Amino acid sequence: MTQHLNPRSPWVISTHDLGKRPGTMREITLSLPAPADLGVDMIGVPKDAEVELDLRLEAVMEGVLVSGTAQAPLAGECARCLDPLTSDIEVNLQELFFYSAEDSSEDDSLLDGDLLDLEPTFRDAVVLALPLSPVCGDDCPGLCTECGIKLAEAGEDHRHEKIDARWASLQGLVTENDNDQEK
Repeated sequence: MTQHLNPRSPWVISTHDLGKRPGTMREITLSLPAPADLGVDMIGVPKDAEVELDLRLEAVMEGVLVSGTAQAPLAGECARCLDPLTSDIEVNLQELFFYSAEDSSEDDSLLDGDLLDLEPTFRDAVVLALPLSPVCGDDCPGLCTECGIKLAEAGEDHRHEKIDARWASLQGLVTENDNDQEK
């Protein structure tokens, strides 16, 4: 049983006006709500954020070629200092939606009648373009590994006395010997 697309879904686009006539083309501009769970651990596109799409739909022999760009806002946190960060992403989209399964392979996208679902294409393009370790700035020093304070706020002279654990028990002896010599 094949699953049919919901024509009311915002990411489902009708290609009816192209009429399976190769060479027919139309350009569309859309603003759609971002789908849920679109991102990686540290950054992603917030659910229902406005996604701007500039697309060209072209009828070709095998199906409908969709190409264009998508712009979306990003929200996440810096991988170094964990501060919240926001930015924008622009990705290129290009996908051929085949008329029939006979002409396509297992991983290819298919039209459902005159309908195509652009969400998987958009999702793949965005997730592949996201940084795995986003940073608030190239010069972000991150957090102190000893105490966790933000190094940008701590200043350049932020240091911790490092005592080798093997010598730590002798630390008290040195102080006692110095006091004995002063007497």
